[in-house]
Amino acid sequence: MSLVRLNIKGISYSQTQNGAYALILNEVDGDRKLPIVIGAFEAQSIAIALEKEIRPPRPLTHDLFKNFADRFDIVVKQVIIHKLVDGVFYSSLICERDQIEEIIDARTSDAIALALRFQAPIFTYKNILDKAGIYLKVNPKKDEDEDEQDSILVDDLIAEEIEAAAIEKEGYKDKSIEELHSLLEEAVNNEDYEKAAKIRDEISKR
Repeated sequence: MSLVRLNIKGISYSQTQNGAYALILNEVDGDRKLPIVIGAFEAQSIAIALEKEIRPPRPLTHDLFKNFADRFDIVVKQVIIHKLVDGVFYSSLICERDQIEEIIDARTSDAIALALRFQAPIFTYKNILDKAGIYLKVNPKKDEDEDEQDSILVDDLIAEEIEAAAIEKEGYKDKSIEELHSLLEEAVNNEDYEKAAKIRDEISKR
């Protein structure tokens, strides 16, 4: 599978949902965008790394990781967004120490925050970019400026997530306790912690 290099265009925010952000990645040799919904903390960490003039008084978590890696001569060479399952992006850090390469699993938001600090390139596979573009229904209007397009895009992403969560929540009502526990274990194994939290809430209600 061929890799496609991505650049960070910036971070956009939702005009309708407080605390909702999307990281906008651009295809280097193309026009497609890859928007990824991220949390407020990760958005702040990425924004600080993008703005070179901003220096937090104490190291953030990603700065601490970078300092730790520097101390032990570990380098993040590149980040690869390698999988997309049910709207969740999975990423890997390609690291090197003493000319030995290691692959470390990471949340995509954390991987991007670290890529910025290590000045490491970001890649994804072509089939993921194709799939995500269709999945996210990216179709900006020509008469809108880019920032407005990004904000509208974030609103669309959040609306889709809320709708999917509502449908999912309704589906749990018909499940037995045993089925819910099985779904909870499956969600944890798949590292889908948001889904696990919803299932746990349903179990607590019972």
